[in-house]
Amino acid sequence: MSYLQAIVIGLFQGVTELFPISSLGHSVLIPEWLGWDNIVTAQSASESFYLAFLVALHVATAIALLVFFRAEWKRIIVGFFQTLRNRRIETADQRMAWLLIIGTIPVGVVGLLFEHSLRTVFAKPTAAAIFLTINGLMLFAGEWYRRRASVRALADAHPQRVNPEPGRDLDSLGFGDAAIVGSSQIAALFAGISRSGIAMVGGLARGLDHEDAARFSFLLATPIILAAGLYKIPDLLGPNGDGVRGQAIVGAIVAGLASYVAVRFLIRFFETRTLTPFAIYCVVFGVLSLIRFG
Repeated sequence: MSYLQAIVIGLFQGVTELFPISSLGHSVLIPEWLGWDNIVTAQSASESFYLAFLVALHVATAIALLVFFRAEWKRIIVGFFQTLRNRRIETADQRMAWLLIIGTIPVGVVGLLFEHSLRTVFAKPTAAAIFLTINGLMLFAGEWYRRRASVRALADAHPQRVNPEPGRDLDSLGFGDAAIVGSSQIAALFAGISRSGIAMVGGLARGLDHEDAARFSFLLATPIILAAGLYKIPDLLGPNGDGVRGQAIVGAIVAGLASYVAVRFLIRFFETRTLTPFAIYCVVFGVLSLIRFG
């Protein structure tokens, strides 16, 4: 892997991990479009330098999220330990701590058991193009579903008064809601399905507005991305990392900076806008890729 490849992939990873357009799908399709056959082959291999390289990018993305949401995470972590000491939930931060724990468990367990096998089977250009197209259709479906009367009723029952868009107060989410939104991220184990996108759709379906749906999806993603990266650090430090550790450092720096800019942009973007532009992009790029590689 060259340093140019590391920079390009780091940039795409940092942006697409948070944009609802699937980082895993782009990590398959972009190298194929650019003719980087060695990386395409390594993506779906059982053991490879590319998977070791991606470890550093995931860790960098998680760090960027932690830095951006540092104030929230400080309150959430303090709130978690307070609930252990007091054995009850009294504040919004304490409640959010347990919402994130409940939302993280399903995808964490399934990912631990099946992530590697799903990657080796489906991390191929044609499959990624199909799932990316499906991802776009799911984003369209999410925007349609949130307009249903049942979803509007959820928003009206616990209205938030901070964001300009009508929606449910994030603090009113129940533990069942968190489990539903968290479980939806399991679909992102397929290359082409966006973790943040599917979680946002889940949040919208439970009455959140776009900004709070995005915020909750980013908070949910942080421990998952960080744990996945740290769990596979031995891959980068072991034989698979030979020859790419320097590139991994450069790629991680680029990915971290890109992730920070991306989350800052998206939080502002979703104050007034929807998932529709990303849905259009996914369908168009997915169909073009399917025509090209199918």
